[in-house]
Formats: sequence, structure tokens, C-alpha cells
Amino acid sequence: MALDIAFLAIGLVLLFVGGEGLVRGAVSLAARLGMSPLLIGLTVVGFGTSMPELVVSLKAAFYGSPDIAVGNVVGSNTANILLILGAAAVIYPIPTRIPGIRRDLFVMLGVAFFTLGLGYMGAVDRLTGSAMFIALIGYLTYAAMSGKSDDDEEKPATLPLWQQLGFIFAGLAALVYGADLLVTGATSIARSFGISEAVIGLTIVAVGTSLPELATSVVAALRKHSEIAIGNVIGSNIFNIFGILSLTAIIHPISINPTIAGFDIPLMLAASVLLVILLLGSKHLSRLIGGGFLALYAGYCAWLFTQTPGV
Repeated sequence: MALDIAFLAIGLVLLFVGGEGLVRGAVSLAARLGMSPLLIGLTVVGFGTSMPELVVSLKAAFYGSPDIAVGNVVGSNTANILLILGAAAVIYPIPTRIPGIRRDLFVMLGVAFFTLGLGYMGAVDRLTGSAMFIALIGYLTYAAMSGKSDDDEEKPATLPLWQQLGFIFAGLAALVYGADLLVTGATSIARSFGISEAVIGLTIVAVGTSLPELATSVVAALRKHSEIAIGNVIGSNIFNIFGILSLTAIIHPISINPTIAGFDIPLMLAASVLLVILLLGSKHLSRLIGGGFLALYAGYCAWLFTQTPGV
């Protein structure tokens, strides 16, 4: 137990150090390439911080734990919206007037509806996974072609290129390793209390693998880079389904637990719809909205744990 607690502490430190480095490098790289910070948040930051989810889902599928593989992805998407943006907004309100965000929001929403369909199917086979991955490549190609900043000229970068890339890769490495330590410790503690794999996947593993997004979005909000904070969550939610779930299914087809299909996926979809409405209909995510997000997430987790006998 003492070792598991140490893993938790070290993991948290690495997460926030990594988040600081990743945001600093990503913002500077966006300026150098003349790309919008939103696009960098959607791709480099959003997909990069989803690497823990990819590793966990692949491991879970190979070891015959599909509930953890699917619960990790679905739970992470819900946590990205309610927990991560909620916490970031409570710390510092996030402006929502971001050019070009409408397209990516509706892509994220479409992916959430598609996941609902996968839940009704009850499984993700190799053919479906391949189609999802091809769709992701198409989206990335289109986003890259339309993701230039309004100013076509290269903007002055505050850091040399090698330092920008160093911050990004070192930040990602710290985030991934920190998340792995935290998930290892938390999962071991949870299993000792008899918590089911589905609940572990939807809560502890999902939150743990989403901590890179949390650290990155909080740092971005504090530095007033709302495009990075929001783009990170949108990009991660798209990649979690069309990247992670598709690659997992291509390598090892997975089944979807009826409970996850009937409750957790619809909840993820509802959170996605709520986020779209708020981002398009308000000028910023206020502390009040952030607090509401956190309250909803706390209620969701409390409900999940009540479903585990003896907990």
C-alpha cells in the first residue's frame, strides 16, 4: 500500500511538470509554423495526451479485460468534459470565442453519436475499427489543410526549434510516465477493495489516463491559452474513439458491456451535447459552470461505486 501511495504522489508531480512543458512548447511551435493554437491543441496536444489511454486499452484488450479497454475510453471522454474542463474553468474561466471551433465541436459530437451506435452493436470488430481509423486520417488531413492562422506569414517564435520540440517531447514523456505510475497505484488500491473492472475502467483508469489532459488544460487556462485548453479536450475525445478504440479493435476485436452501452455511453453523449451548447452559446466557461461540471462528475462517480457490492 505504501508503494502504491508513492506511485500516486510521484505520478502527480510528473503530470503537472509535463503539462507545463507541453503547453509552453506547443504554443511556441504554433507560432513558428503559422498554425492556429486550436489546431495544435487538437492534434499535438490532444492526441499526445491520449497516449496513456492507448497503452491502457491495448494492454486491457490483450489481457482479456474488454471492460477496462472500453470503460477507459468512454470514461476518459466523460472525464475530459466534466472533470477536466470543469476543474480548469473553476481555476480560471475559459473564453469560448475561438475561430474555427464549430467544425471540430461537431466532429466530436458526431463521434459521440457513433459510439452510441457501437454500444448498440455490442462489439467493435476489425472492419469497423479500420473504417474508424481511416475516418480519423481524413479528419486530420482536412484539419491540417484548413488550420493555418489568419496571418499567412510565419510568426516570430519565442524559443529555438530544438527547445520547442524538447519541451513537447519531454512534457509528453513526463505526462505518460506520470499517468502510468498513478494508474498502477490507484488500480492496485481499488482492486484490494473489491471494485469491479468495469468501474475501475470507467473511473480510476479513465481519470488516471486523463490526468495529462487535466494538467495540460489547467496550465493552458492559467496561461490564458483557451485554444489549447479546449482543443486539447476536443482532440482527445475524437482520438480516444476513432484512434484508440479503432486501433485496439484492429489488433484485438473487443466486446462492449451492455451496462456501459446502456448508461455510460449515453452519459458521455449527453456531456458532449452540453459542452457544444455551452461553447457555442456562451462567451466563456465560468467558474459556476465549471463547478456544475465537477458536481455532475462527482455524482456520476458516486453512482458507479454504489453499483459495486460491498463498496
